[in-house]
Amino acid sequence: MRMGTVAAVLAAMSLVTGCGAGSATESAPPTATTTAKPLPPTTPAPAVDHYAGAPLIDHVTWTQTDKGDQLQVIPTPAGRADTFPTAGDRAWSEVIAAEPSADTPGMHDQFFCHWVYARLVQPDKPSWNLEPWRPNVGYQATVAAQCNPGGAEE
Repeated sequence: MRMGTVAAVLAAMSLVTGCGAGSATESAPPTATTTAKPLPPTTPAPAVDHYAGAPLIDHVTWTQTDKGDQLQVIPTPAGRADTFPTAGDRAWSEVIAAEPSADTPGMHDQFFCHWVYARLVQPDKPSWNLEPWRPNVGYQATVAAQCNPGGAEE
């Protein structure tokens, strides 16, 4: 995703009260899943990971909603603050180590949407909720749906 596109998406998302608040874009066309994880355009990447060695994910917990299973990912304070370029990959590895069944393309895209955008829009959100029942529409469409493709946040 180009930086101008990222800036536009970030600006649009900042208008909502939190990732997933309000209506989701249900009609976003499916796109190929990508592993691209853009950094927020206004935050320069640090040269040193000041949180290296610190856990980024406190814990994960499965819950049930009216629509199905939900994996609540609870970040640590370091996980909320770390902007080092590889920190998101390290955090995702911690999620997968805690819950291997979460390792699906759709859950991956939901996680990175929260990692890149929800931390900025709603930094104190208690959990980042990943749902395996959501359609795998690719990263860009997941971002366009405010991290919740297929319907509003549960």
